[in-house]
Amino acid sequence: MRHILTAVLAVLTLGMTAHAQTSDALDSFIMRQMERSNAPGLAYAVVDGAESRSEGAGMTRSGGETPVTAQTLFRIGSVSKSFTALAIVQLGERGALDLDDPVSVHLSAFEGQAPISLRQLLSHTSGYSTVQGNSAAHGLTLAQRAARLAADGPAQTPGSGWAYSNANYQILGAVIEAVSGEAYADYVTTYILSPLGMTSTRVQTDAPVEGLATGHQPFFFGRRAVQTSGGEAASAPSGGVISSAGDMALYLSMMLNGQDDVISAAAKADMLRPASDASPYYGLGWALDPEGGYALHTGLTPGFEAIAVLEPAQQRGVVVLVNASGGMGFSEVYPLLYGVTNLALGEPYEGAGADWGAKSLYLLFLLMPAAYLAASIGAFVQRDGLRAKSGLFGQISLWLPLAMSGVLALVLLWVVPGLFGTTLGGLALYQPDLVILLYASVITSAIWALLRLVIAHTGPRP
Repeated sequence: MRHILTAVLAVLTLGMTAHAQTSDALDSFIMRQMERSNAPGLAYAVVDGAESRSEGAGMTRSGGETPVTAQTLFRIGSVSKSFTALAIVQLGERGALDLDDPVSVHLSAFEGQAPISLRQLLSHTSGYSTVQGNSAAHGLTLAQRAARLAADGPAQTPGSGWAYSNANYQILGAVIEAVSGEAYADYVTTYILSPLGMTSTRVQTDAPVEGLATGHQPFFFGRRAVQTSGGEAASAPSGGVISSAGDMALYLSMMLNGQDDVISAAAKADMLRPASDASPYYGLGWALDPEGGYALHTGLTPGFEAIAVLEPAQQRGVVVLVNASGGMGFSEVYPLLYGVTNLALGEPYEGAGADWGAKSLYLLFLLMPAAYLAASIGAFVQRDGLRAKSGLFGQISLWLPLAMSGVLALVLLWVVPGLFGTTLGGLALYQPDLVILLYASVITSAIWALLRLVIAHTGPRP
């Protein structure tokens, strides 16, 4: 008996030592990486079977004195999509809808169009594009937003391929309201948040949120605080849940417990499987890593980033919430998110490496206005040479820069935002410094081109 007790105590001691080492390594990494990424605060939660723990680090605002805790509220961005998917699946289990219903069954605005199923919306195979999902929805209700998207129609044939789009989940939010007869926020609160005991979590409305950490977005080589106002109701189903690490631990535990509660255990498993052949890496509200056995979702809103990861086979999960958002340049947050996730799961993290491609492009945008201003000064210095230009080729050399300036404006103000899957206005919400540089480049290039013309056609000729 003594030998058995000794063996048991040894195992327990080894387990506690390993946990302490993991926790120490995690805390050390968080402090080091928060300083490197210039992120003010972070909260995380780890779920392991029936046990969970949640912690906070840093401050709710840069330079502030209020520490982040497990109860601090963060915007979780697109992790919210899993809540919307859960609500749709729940309504399906109650017989209020079927996942293979055409959306037109529930929203009349889609009648007479190529059928799009709820499952296709859930799995991003509806044909709506990323840019369509990121288009402005200011002041619209969910029903109005869905009607506008119905009028626009999907960019591709429904079911023909996969394209991530907030539009899908905004339409699903309108379906939830139409089927349940309740506002989206009320439905999620009543049938998901309250049963799970997520008392701090709420769905964004147009009202400011009490207790929300201040978000911080990239601004040149530092960060600046984002005004903590309310959000758009029409974007709530795609990215409007506000939660804490402590509450998210309850949410992840529900998804991992293998029990019938807010939805059945079988339905939970279905959510974490590929939704269709067209969606091999996305289930219902969750992205999938079949090789690693993970389901996950990231979230990005102005000033905030988040990641939630499930490992169903091991009943383990992690959520990381940061009150800073990354972007092109020198304020990356993803090493912090993925590093904490890996270390919390007891796995090594070797770092993602510096993204010097994005950094170099950012530096190019930073230097372009200065280069055009220098060229403008050079044009004035070389004014005699400009005035001496004559003939066809001389005129072409004078007018060509103006045409090039117009092309540059098209590329910088339309093509570049499109590469990010958004419009110029949408890009300004996430990285205003980049938009300032784009505008500065367009304006200074036009000044340079016009100044050359003015100099060439005025003043004494040599």
